[in-house]
Amino acid sequence: MKLIIATRNEYKLQEIKAIFDFQGLEVLSAFDFPEIPDVVEDGDTLEANAIKKAVTLAKSTGCWALADDSGLEVHALGGAPGVYSARYAGEPCSYSNNNDKLLRELADESDRTAQFRTVIALSDPEGNSQTLEGVCAGTIIKELHGTNGFGYDPLFVPEGYIETFAELDSEVKNRISHRARALQKVQAFWSELLK
Repeated sequence: MKLIIATRNEYKLQEIKAIFDFQGLEVLSAFDFPEIPDVVEDGDTLEANAIKKAVTLAKSTGCWALADDSGLEVHALGGAPGVYSARYAGEPCSYSNNNDKLLRELADESDRTAQFRTVIALSDPEGNSQTLEGVCAGTIIKELHGTNGFGYDPLFVPEGYIETFAELDSEVKNRISHRARALQKVQAFWSELLK
């Protein structure tokens, strides 16, 4: 069975492949379908974006598709940047600009608790979809630490650790991250569907 991972983010694709056991599946990604345009992530929620990406790719390819949308939700900012995490500092977006804006927004805040949340959608070729989510709680530190990972990883220290996601060994991160927790649920609840 073919399963399409609905992303053209190389970092995300590598992370998903490192976490999830795709045994018995022929795994492809949006990179394998350059003729299909990028899906505009204009939903108001992570769920809406994940579903839109999965359904669009599934219907366009005639294959099952798996998509995720992830966001950093900071308590002191009322859950922001949330669904706007990738483009928090505006267009053109960059990890550096997003991190700089986050640090500015939190400059006078004592509550730096946050969570990363991932919603994963699975769609069949007809566009029937379902979702699961994973969460990783932590705190935002005051300066960048580490060079691994991407996005807000150099600012996020997961609960129970002293290193940021960008300092942790990828094996550890791929065991405890929001995406890992969501993919563990995928393995547990959707493994029969994906045979």
